[in-house]
Amino acid sequence: MKLNRISTVMVFALAASLALAACGKKEEAATPATPAADATPPPAAAAPTAPAAVSVASIDLGNAVGADQKVTTATSSFTPMDPIYAAVSTSGSGTATIGAKWTYQDGQTVKEDSKSIAPTGPATTSFQISKPDGWPAGNYKVEISLNGQPAGSKDFSVK
Repeated sequence: MKLNRISTVMVFALAASLALAACGKKEEAATPATPAADATPPPAAAAPTAPAAVSVASIDLGNAVGADQKVTTATSSFTPMDPIYAAVSTSGSGTATIGAKWTYQDGQTVKEDSKSIAPTGPATTSFQISKPDGWPAGNYKVEISLNGQPAGSKDFSVK
């Protein structure tokens, strides 16, 4: 009789386990694989961020630039016969126009120039002024603009 009672309990436990397992499977099967048309959609995953717009990161002056358009040796003091470069480093991507306005100490414009750029990341654009018969001694400035808006300036001198 003892064996019979143990067998009955085991059979009952096995049947209960199977019933519970079957219930779980029914619930999974009842859950739709895709949301119904009238159901609220799940929150959207974060959209990829748009690349940052072009911005001026730095302005360096020197008397020479390398193949990468970067100033080889930065300085703010030049000799009358030096070519003078302004290397404008940018970050971000997109299209933009960089302008350079060079002025002498009395505000007289020496040269204005602009370049259209379309970088896909960090980039450098250089501008140059030179004067074969030599620059007058004094204080100068280069003002850099980005899409017509002031983006920075650098003062320098010719001695």
